[in-house]
Amino acid sequence: LKGGGASVGPQRLLSLAAGALLATAFMHLLPEAFESHVDAHDLFATLLVGLVFFFLLDKAELWHHGHEHSHGLPSAAGHGATGHDHAAQVQQGRAHTHTHPHAHEHDHASGHDHAHHHGPKSAGGWAVLTGDSVHCFGDGILIASAFVADMRLGVIAAFSVLAHEVPHHMGDLVVLRQTSPNRRMALVKVSLAGAVTALGGLVGYFLVGQLHDWLPYFLAVASSSFVYVALADLIPQLQKRLSARETLAQIVWLLVGMGLVMLVSGAAHVH
Repeated sequence: LKGGGASVGPQRLLSLAAGALLATAFMHLLPEAFESHVDAHDLFATLLVGLVFFFLLDKAELWHHGHEHSHGLPSAAGHGATGHDHAAQVQQGRAHTHTHPHAHEHDHASGHDHAHHHGPKSAGGWAVLTGDSVHCFGDGILIASAFVADMRLGVIAAFSVLAHEVPHHMGDLVVLRQTSPNRRMALVKVSLAGAVTALGGLVGYFLVGQLHDWLPYFLAVASSSFVYVALADLIPQLQKRLSARETLAQIVWLLVGMGLVMLVSGAAHVH
């Protein structure tokens, strides 16, 4: 991902992930939830509450997909010492980062450093791992809910989670390599955080199994998670000035993500 096309890879991955998440939420999870006996008004309310809930978690840096607020990481050259120029970080290959159009464009001539230096470099790594673990645990519960509802739905949900976790963990690995001199240990840490998904899946399976009547609500919450990640996290990173060719590539990969969900759905239905 070096050279003039440094941002092409991450941009395509983000577009594909956004398309997969949106297609899964609107074409599979929500329709499955609305086929139940639960009142549509209650499901829409659950969807809304879920969106607000994930927003609050994001604000608390628990559901933290972007790790540029990397407590203790040195700011990049030309970064303006703000820590908020996420578009520049995407260009450097940090594929899963938040963009903030309201990026605190202060004049830092006064010497104020907003790069969130709150301690040693290791703190940034642990912040990444904590956010990853919580996020992966939640993903496990959501995937389990989909599998309990329908095997095909579970396969689709798992595929969509995988699509957005690949660029996510690529970004995490970049951060951890900066906070740890041992590259192998950084890879082990990211892998362990991802393994929490399995734990979340087990908890979700038993939880949804005991509360089967609440399954439509679990599906609505899963939908709100997918929609939030796509619209609040991934799509904003694609909202930057690009050439006509790069913009077309974004659209194509967005559609590819949606198309892959349909293919996975068809394959799972056949089996």
